[in-house]
Amino acid sequence: MSREQIAPTKSNLIRVKEQLAIATEGYDLLEQKREILVMELMHKVEQVKLLERDMDARVATAYPALKRMLVIVGRERADRLSKNISYRFELQEKQVTAAGMKLPSLEVRLPPMELKYSPANSFAECDETVLEFFQLLKILTELAAVRTIAWRLAREVRKTQRRVNALEKMVIPTARETKIYIEAALEEKDRDAFFSSKLLKRKTGRE
Repeated sequence: MSREQIAPTKSNLIRVKEQLAIATEGYDLLEQKREILVMELMHKVEQVKLLERDMDARVATAYPALKRMLVIVGRERADRLSKNISYRFELQEKQVTAAGMKLPSLEVRLPPMELKYSPANSFAECDETVLEFFQLLKILTELAAVRTIAWRLAREVRKTQRRVNALEKMVIPTARETKIYIEAALEEKDRDAFFSSKLLKRKTGRE
């Protein structure tokens, strides 16, 4: 096991003990943070799965509704109607708190759903298609927001895990080995000093 190449002095021993205490405390705190992040990430992953299920269900009804509308209304007439339809979507940056951290995210504000064409040109199939795709768009915006948070949490988990690994496999073992080395060297010095003192006393006594 590696250790610091430093002189085995009492001042260095005090410094290494402080480093070891700080590293051990930091490891415990980072491990707790990692566990909290993982729990929050798993929660977001479950949210993503539910939203993806809702998205698949909505896609399964929205696109058949679009096909029915094109068959009944006709592609050219549907194209003319669509050119008169315009909705305003607002994007707003916001802060989301997850696992005690503030993460940047985007909020998509959907406009209220309303028919943009006259009733004379309207078909039930058109109304159904607009409603279906508005619901699909709502799910997609929610899914994008949750996925973004999940991605940022996953990145934070990886970053925290790297720090935990560095403390566990490098910093703490190195500090422990250095502490053991200095303590052993100082004990050896104390023994040498003790025996030297005993020998000096004996020699002085004989003289």
